[in-house]
Amino acid sequence: MTVANWALATVKLDGPTACLEVDGNLYRLEPTLARAGWSGASDVASLFSDWDRSYAALNKAAATVSAEDKVPAASERLAPLLYPGKVLCAGANYYDHLKEMGVPDTRKEAQRLFFFFKPAHNAVVGEGPTVHMPIDTKAFDWEIELAAVIGKRARAVKAQDALSYVAAYTIGIDFSARDHNRAPDTFYKLDWVAGKAHDTCCPLGPRIVPASAIPDPQNIALKLSVNGEVKQDGRTTDMIFSIAEQIEILSRIMTLDPGDVVLTGTPAGVGAPKQTFLSVGDHVDATIEGIGTLSVTIREPLTG
Repeated sequence: MTVANWALATVKLDGPTACLEVDGNLYRLEPTLARAGWSGASDVASLFSDWDRSYAALNKAAATVSAEDKVPAASERLAPLLYPGKVLCAGANYYDHLKEMGVPDTRKEAQRLFFFFKPAHNAVVGEGPTVHMPIDTKAFDWEIELAAVIGKRARAVKAQDALSYVAAYTIGIDFSARDHNRAPDTFYKLDWVAGKAHDTCCPLGPRIVPASAIPDPQNIALKLSVNGEVKQDGRTTDMIFSIAEQIEILSRIMTLDPGDVVLTGTPAGVGAPKQTFLSVGDHVDATIEGIGTLSVTIREPLTG
């Protein structure tokens, strides 16, 4: 597969507007694709239903962009995929993160990969002042994650084939209320919905890059800063379960559909071990090699 030189984005103009990003410039997706001889895609989500065909059309469109379809560079970016079908997140999937969280046995064979959901329509936001502090939390934490976008239906796939089901990648930040996550007085001890499923707490973006742009997703850098101070600085080489293994395991639990998003875990450097958490007004920058930087600012809780 040819390495693509384009990305996908969604910006706010009259409404959400899908764009093709080429050489740092944004072009309206629909007329750009029409210029390349293909019509019918008005948003980014629709591209994943037939990704092989879309990929070929996008390659052609990227070579024929026109200034008349250009979007102002300062346009507000929304989450590039509005909205994923499912947002699935791998928990505790980096060796150094296990260590910082005090797990006594960090060997792979001692781990059981688990996942939790984010509510796509309520949690997914784009860059900017978009993330609202959960109501009543005093332990609002950050986690940078490489996010894989599924490009074709996957059910009970094998790890050796799994990456062929990934269409693209983007940056995700898994914000969580650590204090709401804990339920020490109950037999189950943890409440994943209360800790992880808050509105606006899954920023994605600022762009989606096709999988061909990241030939080895298991060897790229991730870095997250809070107010300019680096908190997380890792590489995907430190994953316990690879992206391919994650898709194998997930696809045995449920069918993965085109446009689903899988957040693949986070490296060390989260706030919980040091009891250092976010406040309203804090600025978070999440950078992943080959994709770019997703920047958000924390706002007051949503109460109505």
